[in-house]
Amino acid sequence: MKFKLVTLASLVFLSSSSLLQGCAGETQTTTDTPPSTANATTNGDSGTLTFHVNGEDFVRQGFTTKDGWNVTFDNLYVHLTDVTAYQTDPPYDAYSGSKPDAKETVLLVESLSVDLAEGDESAEPLLVSEVQAPVGQYNALSWTMKPAEEGPAQGYALVIIGQAEKDDKAIDFTIKFDETLAFTCGEFVGDERKGILEAQGTADLEATFHFDHLFGDGSAPPDDEINTGALGFDPLAVLAENNRVEVDLTTLSEQLSPEDYEILKTLLPGLGHVGEGHCHESMMAHQEE
Repeated sequence: MKFKLVTLASLVFLSSSSLLQGCAGETQTTTDTPPSTANATTNGDSGTLTFHVNGEDFVRQGFTTKDGWNVTFDNLYVHLTDVTAYQTDPPYDAYSGSKPDAKETVLLVESLSVDLAEGDESAEPLLVSEVQAPVGQYNALSWTMKPAEEGPAQGYALVIIGQAEKDDKAIDFTIKFDETLAFTCGEFVGDERKGILEAQGTADLEATFHFDHLFGDGSAPPDDEINTGALGFDPLAVLAENNRVEVDLTTLSEQLSPEDYEILKTLLPGLGHVGEGHCHESMMAHQEE
């Protein structure tokens, strides 16, 4: 499969915290205890790890929510930091909530911002990083979403911009989240295995974002799990003024019903995946203790 390489200059807006890509002159963040990045070795026992971010067809093509709104996205900015790949033994279990027991650790991205809605309906996931790394199976991946310091997502970890239409009503929306989320994931789950790196070869890793978990999926039955647990768009539509919704997490905490706000808070930690593989989200749970 051919992927589109996203240039540093076109992606990165931010400096310290997050998701898109870094350009020349960007001040990238460092952690207090940075991972021991494994770069290319000179004995040939290395290859190239590539890292993609994927908002899936829901973001690139639009979709119908569980409550019948046809949603399309103009931009979907995500800010990532400290994207790290691991070779773990035993394999990492996302349901355990523990840290990966890693024998190799490779830093893929320090700080970048990306627009998951970039490209047309047939666009492929965005290639944002290529790193030389020791051979082996990279069967765990972690990253943190933090508010961006610059660019169109400044002050937020996630910004969703688009339109929703239903019957004769059209609503423009901008939804901003400043919540910090930290995901640790096991092996990619999908049609093909990822992360198996051979000498002089290339292996891919992917962070996948499931926005149908937030809005639901109108093509699935109403009693499907993807819909019974989703917020949908109706609770946001009632907040519209002059056919526009512009909200952040603070606004939503004040204007959504307590029940809908709790649903939203529950859904945010479930956005991050590796393909269909689940991740453990630790930061929000820690903040709410």
